[in-house]
Amino acid sequence: MASVPDYSIIGRRIKEARMERKISQEELAEKMEISVSFVSRWETGRAKINLKRLIEISKILEVTTDFLISGSETETRNYLSREFNDILEKCNSNQQKFIYRVAELVTQMNI
Repeated sequence: MASVPDYSIIGRRIKEARMERKISQEELAEKMEISVSFVSRWETGRAKINLKRLIEISKILEVTTDFLISGSETETRNYLSREFNDILEKCNSNQQKFIYRVAELVTQMNI
Protein backbone atom coordinates (compact mmCIF):
# COMPACT_ATOMS: atom_id res chain seq x y z
CA MET A 1 0.00 0.00 0.00
CA ALA A 2 1.43 3.39 -1.00
CA SER A 3 1.80 5.95 1.73
CA VAL A 4 0.14 9.34 1.40
CA PRO A 5 2.46 12.33 1.75
CA ASP A 6 1.94 14.50 4.81
CA TYR A 7 1.68 17.92 3.23
CA SER A 8 1.88 19.74 6.56
CA ILE A 9 5.31 18.20 7.23
CA ILE A 10 6.49 18.97 3.69
CA GLY A 11 5.24 22.53 4.21
CA ARG A 12 7.16 22.89 7.47
CA ARG A 13 10.33 21.75 5.70
CA ILE A 14 9.76 24.24 2.88
CA LYS A 15 9.34 27.02 5.45
CA GLU A 16 12.40 25.89 7.40
CA ALA A 17 14.59 25.82 4.27
CA ARG A 18 13.22 29.17 3.10
CA MET A 19 13.89 30.84 6.44
CA GLU A 20 17.40 29.36 6.71
CA ARG A 21 18.19 31.03 3.38
CA LYS A 22 16.56 34.28 4.53
CA ILE A 23 14.06 34.22 1.67
CA SER A 24 10.65 35.74 2.38
CA GLN A 25 7.39 34.21 1.25
CA GLU A 26 7.08 37.19 -1.08
CA GLU A 27 10.47 36.50 -2.68
CA LEU A 28 9.71 32.79 -3.12
CA ALA A 29 6.30 33.59 -4.61
CA GLU A 30 7.86 36.09 -7.00
CA LYS A 31 10.53 33.61 -8.17
CA MET A 32 7.82 31.01 -8.78
CA GLU A 33 5.35 33.49 -10.28
CA ILE A 34 2.61 32.55 -7.83
CA SER A 35 0.77 34.36 -5.04
CA VAL A 36 2.13 34.74 -1.52
CA SER A 37 -1.06 33.18 -0.18
CA PHE A 38 -0.33 30.03 -2.19
CA VAL A 39 3.15 29.77 -0.61
CA SER A 40 1.53 30.25 2.79
CA ARG A 41 -1.00 27.49 2.10
CA TRP A 42 1.82 25.09 1.13
CA GLU A 43 3.80 25.93 4.25
CA THR A 44 0.82 25.28 6.50
CA GLY A 45 -0.21 22.10 4.70
CA ARG A 46 -3.54 23.58 3.59
CA ALA A 47 -2.66 23.06 -0.09
CA LYS A 48 -1.13 20.07 -1.82
CA ILE A 49 2.02 20.67 -3.80
CA ASN A 50 2.57 18.96 -7.12
CA LEU A 51 5.84 17.37 -8.18
CA LYS A 52 6.71 20.12 -10.69
CA ARG A 53 6.42 22.81 -8.00
CA LEU A 54 8.27 20.68 -5.43
CA ILE A 55 11.21 20.36 -7.82
CA GLU A 56 11.11 24.10 -8.52
CA ILE A 57 11.12 24.91 -4.79
CA SER A 58 13.99 22.50 -4.13
CA LYS A 59 16.11 24.27 -6.76
CA ILE A 60 15.30 27.75 -5.45
CA LEU A 61 15.95 26.76 -1.82
CA GLU A 62 18.96 24.60 -2.74
CA VAL A 63 17.69 21.47 -0.99
CA THR A 64 16.86 18.07 -2.37
CA THR A 65 13.34 16.89 -3.00
CA ASP A 66 14.27 13.96 -0.73
CA PHE A 67 14.77 16.42 2.12
CA LEU A 68 11.43 18.13 1.49
CA ILE A 69 9.57 14.83 1.31
CA SER A 70 11.36 12.70 3.89
CA GLY A 71 13.47 15.10 5.94
CA SER A 72 16.59 13.22 4.93
CA GLU A 73 19.14 13.97 2.28
CA THR A 74 20.07 10.32 1.87
CA GLU A 75 17.64 7.62 2.92
CA THR A 76 13.97 7.57 3.72
CA ARG A 77 14.51 5.45 6.83
CA ASN A 78 15.30 8.72 8.62
CA TYR A 79 11.83 10.08 7.86
CA LEU A 80 10.78 12.49 10.65
CA SER A 81 14.00 11.94 12.62
CA ARG A 82 14.64 15.67 12.99
CA GLU A 83 11.04 16.29 13.98
CA PHE A 84 11.24 13.54 16.63
CA ASN A 85 14.49 14.98 17.96
CA ASP A 86 12.90 18.43 18.21
CA ILE A 87 10.00 16.99 20.20
CA LEU A 88 12.25 14.91 22.45
CA GLU A 89 14.38 17.94 23.30
CA LYS A 90 11.27 19.61 24.72
CA CYS A 91 10.36 16.60 26.90
CA ASN A 92 11.52 15.77 30.39
CA SER A 93 13.10 12.35 31.08
CA ASN A 94 9.80 10.73 32.11
CA GLN A 95 8.11 11.90 28.92
CA GLN A 96 11.05 10.62 26.86
CA LYS A 97 10.84 7.19 28.53
CA PHE A 98 7.11 7.05 27.82
CA ILE A 99 7.64 7.94 24.14
CA TYR A 100 10.38 5.32 23.92
CA ARG A 101 8.11 2.62 25.37
CA VAL A 102 5.30 3.54 22.96
CA ALA A 103 7.74 3.37 20.04
CA GLU A 104 8.94 -0.05 21.22
CA LEU A 105 5.35 -1.32 21.35
CA VAL A 106 4.57 0.06 17.91
CA THR A 107 7.60 -1.67 16.36
CA GLN A 108 6.86 -4.95 18.16
CA MET A 109 3.25 -4.89 16.96
CA ASN A 110 4.37 -4.02 13.41
CA ILE A 111 1.97 -1.08 13.23
